Amino acid sequence: MTDTRAVLYVIVCGAGPASRIGTLVSLAQDDGWDVCPIATPSAVHHFLDIPALETLTGHRVRSDYRTADDEPLPRADAIVVAPATYNTINKWAAGISDTYALNMLAELTGLGVPIVVLPFVNTALAANRAFTRGVDELRAAGITVLHGPEGFQPHPPRTGSSVLDRYPWHLALDAIRQHHPSPPSNPRTST
Repeated sequence: MTDTRAVLYVIVCGAGPASRIGTLVSLAQDDGWDVCPIATPSAVHHFLDIPALETLTGHRVRSDYRTADDEPLPRADAIVVAPATYNTINKWAAGISDTYALNMLAELTGLGVPIVVLPFVNTALAANRAFTRGVDELRAAGITVLHGPEGFQPHPPRTGSSVLDRYPWHLALDAIRQHHPSPPSNPRTST
């Protein structure tokens, strides 16, 4: 069977909104994307309902390097990293790839695939110079980081659960649409 939908990798980090990643997946699917989920270890162990996400996307949630008998991921046309944590943003910007998700981000950045980052950090973390340097570094690499007036507004420490309903998933897809006004159709073999 041939799948002609464009492929969107959704890289999920371990933060409160990760438990609601189905919102982003459904919005992307409504736009015509074939969504492939990739998760950090923290997201897998603390936030995600893996069977539900796999049912929703039709793809296995990747969180580790594939073995010889695993099917390879289809080539990504675009990537959304959401919710993007302080840890992931800083490690990625510093070139650290100690998880499968970070390794994918390092490689896809180098390949020039359009990437949109929607952070989820509190005001204390956002004020940290390491974080602002990381955001600046990613933006200098051509990555769209939706932080500040045009994107995610940090919340006070220890109040993250009170802003989950307002997490702006739609902004990530709006930004992807600037790269792909309508998802490109690419023939792919589906298994």
